[in-house]
Amino acid sequence: MNESMSLHSDQRNGRERLLFKLSITTVVTICSLYAAQPIQPVFQQEFGLSSLQALLFTTLMMLPLGCAPLFYGYLLELIPARRILRGALLILGILELLFSLANGYVLLLSIRALQGLVLPAVLISLMSYISYTTPRHAVQQAVAVYVGMTIIGGILGRILSGICTELFGWRLFFFLLALLFFWCWHLLGALDRRIRLSVARPDLREIAALLHRGPLLWLYGAIFFIFFAGAALLNLIPLELMRINPQLSETAVGLLYLGNSMGIFVALGNARIQRFCKGEITTVVTGLVVFMLGTVGFLAGHYLVMFVAMFVFCLGMFAAHATLSGYVSRLVEDHKPVANGLYMSFYYFGGAVGSFVPGLIYVPFGWRWFILALLVIELCALLCIVGLRSATGHVG
Repeated sequence: MNESMSLHSDQRNGRERLLFKLSITTVVTICSLYAAQPIQPVFQQEFGLSSLQALLFTTLMMLPLGCAPLFYGYLLELIPARRILRGALLILGILELLFSLANGYVLLLSIRALQGLVLPAVLISLMSYISYTTPRHAVQQAVAVYVGMTIIGGILGRILSGICTELFGWRLFFFLLALLFFWCWHLLGALDRRIRLSVARPDLREIAALLHRGPLLWLYGAIFFIFFAGAALLNLIPLELMRINPQLSETAVGLLYLGNSMGIFVALGNARIQRFCKGEITTVVTGLVVFMLGTVGFLAGHYLVMFVAMFVFCLGMFAAHATLSGYVSRLVEDHKPVANGLYMSFYYFGGAVGSFVPGLIYVPFGWRWFILALLVIELCALLCIVGLRSATGHVG
């Protein structure tokens, strides 16, 4: 009896240690994704770039994530999970090291593009590994931890990048990221060599069948527009802050992203929020209204007002996202992995497009027209939710 309890305890402790290592790796990976975002004005000044050229440092990292859930599954089934995860981490570490040493815009951008191609392999492997190695009753909690780690990684990546750039220059933080990737590669050396992850591999007929379902198409459209607007503001705000006050520190720019912490609170309390709003659709509509109010707050042109507006903005965005991501599974009884994969593709593709295209409005016409364009995009998201409500006959 005691031996059985001891074995159970050892297995549980082993799973907890593994989850901790996977969580650390998640944080480091997301840090890398967003590290360049708050210091784009620094790159702009150092390399004589236009605003649109500076935006590409984040866009090229995000773009492959839009295709990842649909195509990287084939790779994960062909190659053992441990090999692909550790190999990708090693490559990311080398690329971060090269980025910290590189000179010249084209070379730096090429390195970021290569990182963008490798990054999805890490993120999908991590989430799949968490689901595979966690007991069924604890999978939902483990995935919630993963989502929380992605939010923390985004916050830390932006804030620490800003602080390091102000104190020591931009190269140090990317050098430290390289060391952290090498450390994560070492941490995950004990992963089971035999595991091959089974990831959904949709064909075009499955995708077409899902997209022909009215409710899903409305939902995918909504999340595309939501993250389009979210990524647009998060990517262009550093440029506007430096335009308003060229003396503003990189640390102050990084700290503005603290508003993203609302995502953690929303993830933890989403069920209560839905009960308060009396249903999923009403929760999303409320979230979008809050999202739009936060967007309007950025018209103030004052740092402290924008700092507060970021919390409102992120509260609305994450409330809508957290609710819609769970609502997908309720709309489909079959092909749930494919439906969820499509959701993430629309989410990240919207973010990739949004991180760059609105710059075509911002550069020639200015911040006010940019904010107006975002409000139009957010209104499109709201119209998609109205369409979703109509298609499902939902009244809550």
